[in-house]
Amino acid sequence: MDDPCYRIFLLRHGRSLGNENGFLQGQQDVPLTDEGRNQAQLLAERWYEDQVHFDLILTSPLSRASETAGIIAAKLGCPVENDALLMERNVGNLSGAPVGKDEQLIHPKLVVSPYRSLGGDGEGDWQLFLRAGQVLINLMQHAPGSYLLVSHGGLLNQLTHAILGLTPQARFAGVGFKMDNTGFSQFVYFPDEHSWHVVTINNVDHLRLRSTG
Repeated sequence: MDDPCYRIFLLRHGRSLGNENGFLQGQQDVPLTDEGRNQAQLLAERWYEDQVHFDLILTSPLSRASETAGIIAAKLGCPVENDALLMERNVGNLSGAPVGKDEQLIHPKLVVSPYRSLGGDGEGDWQLFLRAGQVLINLMQHAPGSYLLVSHGGLLNQLTHAILGLTPQARFAGVGFKMDNTGFSQFVYFPDEHSWHVVTINNVDHLRLRSTG
């Protein structure tokens, strides 16, 4: 008999109006674009063809994530629950600020220390990292099985860091993970061994197939 394990998929929401217009969204409730809905539908169809099933889908309650989760759940016939811990980073007064190539360096005095709040009263890296850790702790209260977590780039980065045991560094230094819209990562966790296996990071094959098909 196979050892019981957790098959954990981390999914970033589809393209949103904030992504399209190039501003930091944070915890603003910004909706999906039609392209974002199509991205989610393409992924749902791919997983349906691959006979992927989830025992539970957990999603950020922000509409760009919850709508993405709903599209997938409707296709795969999986239950969905909202989880506020999966919301995007609170970026404080940087919410709505334009995104640049290195948007985190626009206000360098705010990010010298990973312990300092971002954007005045927003979440610093360690705050976000600890919230991501709580997501993992809560997930492990469920029985071993297959789970999809639908969230946002900032939170998913720290969740990936938590899984891999990488702590936040000053000035956003260290390892960062590219998270495309509807890009998903997959991990397998064996609790009896406390062993993590990385299957894929930021997989967007469903979008590539559309562009080449």
